[in-house]
Amino acid sequence: MRMPVVVTTKRCIVRPLEERDYAAFVAGYENSGPARNRFDEGHLDTGFMTADWYAAMLDRRRREAEDDFCCMFHVFHRQTGQAIGYGNIRTLYRGEIQCGEIGYTVFNNYWNQGYATEIVEALTGIGFEKLGFHRLEAYINLDNPASQAVARKCGYTLEGVREKYLLEDGVWTDNMVYYRINPAWTAE
Repeated sequence: MRMPVVVTTKRCIVRPLEERDYAAFVAGYENSGPARNRFDEGHLDTGFMTADWYAAMLDRRRREAEDDFCCMFHVFHRQTGQAIGYGNIRTLYRGEIQCGEIGYTVFNNYWNQGYATEIVEALTGIGFEKLGFHRLEAYINLDNPASQAVARKCGYTLEGVREKYLLEDGVWTDNMVYYRINPAWTAE
């Protein structure tokens, strides 16, 4: 997987983390409020996020991208440089299928401001234009209407429900499968 270039949206910068991002990375978790629902990490105790831990995480993320497994991106506010959240694009299939999965998280102090839509649009562009996927999918819990609305707003179509797809807290949960096709895809 080629590491994509930096993507700039109206209010965000979406890019892989770098060594210089350590303080902003940690602050993103520290500045979040208490968890608001089961999908929200909320304010985390960041004591384990040492400089050595961070360097090892960056190393792991680079290897995962080089292996065409997963590209992780952090999202920063264009004006303030503050961390807003993060997202990923994971390779599901290559070859004849060319399908990836997107996922994202917005820190809760940035909720309800349209950032999730900007992040998903940026990830979609990266997945199609930089990583060459024909199809992108998003797996969303049935009880997460906010993410379902973001997917629809970003042009994703509900394909159906994948039953007992994800193990959460020891229970297999159903997930909605949203997808979007790359209209410009061509075989190289």
